Amino acid sequence: MSRPVQVSVIGAAEGEPEVLAAAEEVGRLLAEAGAVVICGGRGGVMEAASRGAKAAGGIAIGVLPGSDPDEANEHVAHVVATGVGQARNLAVVGSGEAVIAVDGHWGTLSEIAFARKLGKPVVALRSWTLQHHAGDELGIVEVETPADAVEEALAAARDRGR
Repeated sequence: MSRPVQVSVIGAAEGEPEVLAAAEEVGRLLAEAGAVVICGGRGGVMEAASRGAKAAGGIAIGVLPGSDPDEANEHVAHVVATGVGQARNLAVVGSGEAVIAVDGHWGTLSEIAFARKLGKPVVALRSWTLQHHAGDELGIVEVETPADAVEEALAAARDRGR
């Protein structure tokens, strides 16, 4: 049985209107492409991506830091209440075949690091920009638009054998 591609969308729990609009468009485009959105399940970028996915008839899964499923935003279809705090960041990025970072703060940077440690491709949309470290390829693709972010993430997921 095949399952849809899962793409993690990460970013801060708050954001400027243009950042939230971009995250919502990312969620919508992923859902229109048949992908499932994985996110941290709370507000800001996470809620915007979930809202976009739901509006397009797609599914968003929220992986919460706390143990109360009611902490999830209203747009996620399924909730995983971990009770492990920020350690849930590993589960968020580990559950996607690719990761799209939209803006973000320190938690987003930790998720990018976890994703790269796991070998997951990361697409950065108005997010952290990092220089190559000691000649290593960081595996982070910088893009300018939500459509470019989705295109790159889905291509990376396909390249990983999906």
